[in-house]
Amino acid sequence: MSSFDGLWASILDVGQHHSTRGYRRFAWGDADLTLREWFRSNAASRGMDVEEDRNGNLWAWWMPVGWTGDPKGAFVTGSHLDSVPDGGAFDGPLGVVSAFAAVDLLRERGVEPTIPIAVAAFSDEEGARFGVACVGSQLTTGALSPERALGLRDVDGVTLAEAMTKAGRAPQHVGADTALTDRVGVYVELHVEQGRALDLVDAPLAVASSIWPHGRWEFTFTGEANHAGATRLVDRRDPMLPFASSVHSARSAAALHDAVATFGKVQVLPNGANAIPSMVKAWLDARAADEQTLDSLVAHIEGEARKHCATDRVDLDVLVESVTPIVEFPSGPRERLVRSLAHLGDIPTLPTAAGHDAGILSAKVPTAMMFVRNPTGISHSPDEYAEPDDCNVGAHALADVMADWVTG
Repeated sequence: MSSFDGLWASILDVGQHHSTRGYRRFAWGDADLTLREWFRSNAASRGMDVEEDRNGNLWAWWMPVGWTGDPKGAFVTGSHLDSVPDGGAFDGPLGVVSAFAAVDLLRERGVEPTIPIAVAAFSDEEGARFGVACVGSQLTTGALSPERALGLRDVDGVTLAEAMTKAGRAPQHVGADTALTDRVGVYVELHVEQGRALDLVDAPLAVASSIWPHGRWEFTFTGEANHAGATRLVDRRDPMLPFASSVHSARSAAALHDAVATFGKVQVLPNGANAIPSMVKAWLDARAADEQTLDSLVAHIEGEARKHCATDRVDLDVLVESVTPIVEFPSGPRERLVRSLAHLGDIPTLPTAAGHDAGILSAKVPTAMMFVRNPTGISHSPDEYAEPDDCNVGAHALADVMADWVTG
């Protein structure tokens, strides 16, 4: 059994709901805290010092022999350990497991790094609990203010500040890491492919060229609660009607803009089978190849939603939750990855429409990404998958990149 296989087996049961086969690893919940202990244990078994920074991100350090003082110019790799509701096993954990496996491979090869190496696990990348993605990396880079982050609430009304406090952390210390640019020389994230491109070209690996701009918008349709049986159709102000129409409009607008748009999360009040809703709150996820197209797409969807609301005498409020601009991964790190992997043949270079911590960190430090083939293209689902052989190829490739960077 390879180092990767053993590590992978050790993480599979954490936070999995066997009725759905999906994972529910939400920030600062029981599964998340268990995974943090898993991370610490694996770092300790490798003699790596673990640091949990002010924003809940985990760093396991392998320092060069004789190094004194703080890390500087480090090669950092990893990903995240949290999941979307009933998500797959690979999204996030694949990168962390592969990072530890790459450390093992370097040690088996007798490599002695000349710069620090860190395995990182960034906190709350998916935003499944508090609604904003990449909280840990956004706080670290200053893209998300402490005030806004700590006030985020989950569906039970618990704030991020309260959840961190319950987990024994000190939320008053969250905020930008002013030493980030000194500590990190490059961040390389390995991730399962989200979408299906590599299977079509029969390649186990790819290097990322860019991340599409993307964002989340909260749409609140407000009508009037009433009796589902006794209220005449003409007297109703049912917010479900313009919401349903808006879902269809979003799909049509996305096709028109050669983009994607999804209403994937919905809250209904009072949520009774025999009651006309008073409010429908829905979250739009929209992504496009460039920022101008994304702006046009969201404006189109909002405009259509307002027309539907006017028809049904329903009010609409739209709140921007988060918008991430396009990320063009810098050519230097990207080309160095390709050179490091030249022995594997031609490595495809592909854009991705999925957001990642690497995209957030790119505003402050050089970043790059690698993808491991997903033969079905399914992600954010229990059916997400990567072949064991491809996962091992990915871990070995990451080790090759790491060795080139820390000895070159």
